[in-house]
Amino acid sequence: MQSEPQRPAIPLNSDSTSGKAGVEKSKLSKSSKAIESLYVLLLSERFEVRGSSTQTLVLAEHLSNYGIRSTILTPNINFISPDRRSRLDIREYRYLDLPLLKHATLRCIAQDFSDTKPDLIHIQSRKMLPYGIKLARKWNCPYVLTIHDYIPPGEVLNFDTRHGYKIIAVSSSVKTELLTQPNVTGEMVSVIHSGVEQVPDEKIRPVLAANCTAVIGTAGPLEAIKGVPFFLHAAHEVLNVYPELEFLVAGSGPEEHRLRRLVRSLGIEKQVTFVSNLYGFRESLRAMDIFCLPSLQQGLGTIMLEAMACGRPVIASRVGGIFSAITHEETGLLIPPSSSEAIAEKILLLLKNPELARKIGEAGKEHVRKNFRIDQTVRRVADLYRSCTAEFIP
Repeated sequence: MQSEPQRPAIPLNSDSTSGKAGVEKSKLSKSSKAIESLYVLLLSERFEVRGSSTQTLVLAEHLSNYGIRSTILTPNINFISPDRRSRLDIREYRYLDLPLLKHATLRCIAQDFSDTKPDLIHIQSRKMLPYGIKLARKWNCPYVLTIHDYIPPGEVLNFDTRHGYKIIAVSSSVKTELLTQPNVTGEMVSVIHSGVEQVPDEKIRPVLAANCTAVIGTAGPLEAIKGVPFFLHAAHEVLNVYPELEFLVAGSGPEEHRLRRLVRSLGIEKQVTFVSNLYGFRESLRAMDIFCLPSLQQGLGTIMLEAMACGRPVIASRVGGIFSAITHEETGLLIPPSSSEAIAEKILLLLKNPELARKIGEAGKEHVRKNFRIDQTVRRVADLYRSCTAEFIP
């Protein structure tokens, strides 16, 4: 694997200094380097069609607008579109997340980057934290960690405060949960919401247009925590009232076969379509009239934000970081988790009141345009990088 050309060195003051003055000069040197340019390593777990993976790609695509060069390191790139692979600096180390081979893989990475050591490592999920810590110690550089979800009961976040400077939480709810960890304090955690692509109005299909079959859908990784069975039971109830409707389940994951069996057992296989969405959910979201997020637990809901950006009215569980984006009966409809009846009730409400559906969809779209823009997210992350590298003393 070829190394990238070495970045030009920034001249440092050659005077020998010790004590407090030396520390201050070290900080000034780091600060000057941060202002001029930064090279950041985005350490990601295996890419999947999910919101957290999308956010890694969004960062890589937009950090250059803030004078930051980045490289993605990941064990698998299969779910990244060829177009994005061609535009981004992405390096695949297939055995990176395999415990038995991690030491050999980390040595290989250290060798490959020996001429272009990063100024900072941004670890994209807690699963990659042990690998990021080892690389940060190897290169003696700071790291930042992003947490998208909730840490399971009994699990301790082993955050190395020598090299670890900040934790990014995607919502206030995730931050609150993090503060229950024994070694995490409030000043260590910054809340930075996900940013999503804004959709031009001319590309947004009208909601519940007359003479068109309505499509109600959900999207995301097909995992037990996402609560998709409750959506399918709700679909069965709604189809008893509106048998001509279509339902869409976009995504893939370990629960897919079980969900397909459930659809057959409910006798609604002709009205429910599964779409794998190899590289993303954009087309599926635009095909929907109503978007449902029946999650049992949710850090924020990036795919929900993408649906809102498309002007789709959202029905979402009243859990976790959903409150960051949804105000009940204004920018969406909130329901109790684990309730097929509540999902069905809200779907029927919107079907019977198309103007209400359009009003909520429009309000949600404007809310996302104002508060969840990509430029807002990337600028705040870039500022965090600069403050971390300026404060870090090797």
